[in-house]
Amino acid sequence: MTGFGKVTAELPSKKVTVEIKALNSKQLDLSTRIPSLYKDREMELRSLLLQSLERGKVEFNIFIEYIGKDTPTQINFAAVENYYNQIKAIAWKLGIDVPTDWFQTLLRMPDAIKSENVEPDESEWEVVSTAVKEAIEHLCDFRIQEGAMLQKLFEQKIANIAALLKEVEKYEGERIEKIKARITDNLQKVADKDYDKNRFEQEMIYYIEKLDINEEKNRLDNHLKYFISTMESGHGQGKKLGFIAQEMGREINTLGSKSNHAEMQKIVVQMKDELEQIKEQVLNVL
Repeated sequence: MTGFGKVTAELPSKKVTVEIKALNSKQLDLSTRIPSLYKDREMELRSLLLQSLERGKVEFNIFIEYIGKDTPTQINFAAVENYYNQIKAIAWKLGIDVPTDWFQTLLRMPDAIKSENVEPDESEWEVVSTAVKEAIEHLCDFRIQEGAMLQKLFEQKIANIAALLKEVEKYEGERIEKIKARITDNLQKVADKDYDKNRFEQEMIYYIEKLDINEEKNRLDNHLKYFISTMESGHGQGKKLGFIAQEMGREINTLGSKSNHAEMQKIVVQMKDELEQIKEQVLNVL
């Protein structure tokens, strides 16, 4: 969701620069900085931004640079002259010298600088509005480029997790043999003691089911495929991809807790590393 767009429009007496920045956010958080000259158009600008940008922390700025001799900011001669006469009169009455930096002091007085904002005509606003639309397009193009890079990254990470899931199969036979040997060893220790065979069988079935990882493997494989199909299915899938990544994490965690095998647990750690990179970047998806 990060992006940047900047366009400068030239008018006869000024340059208008439109700048839009977007950062990651779960929803649209829009802040605007618009000169008073275009304040009456703020709602129109906000509506345009809301229609084009779905999510993100967006900063929208318009800057005006006046060119040529005529600018809307002028020194208020009458006010400055009035202040000057008053300062001279006070200095004479009190018997003190007029300040040497009186000119800077005068310019800091209230109303010494006046600004005459001339309402922009329709043709000027059309130029500014076009610049805003172009800046939005630049930002959207930036997002599209970032999205293409993210898609490649996700495809690579999903493929890595799928490959690691295949590696788990290599250790399943060894894992089962180790579990079987441990159970057999424990059985030999209690073979000469009385025990409830029905209850023992129930406990064994529960223990075997608890260690079975086939269901987790199948669900994780389905989640991997669903992530890819969702990513390719259309626009506005960012939140959905985040939910799928959470489900993938649950299956990987369960796989690790059930594995009871050192090599399989190493694979699970690698899966978690790949998934964490997906979770970090999925926040950038609209």
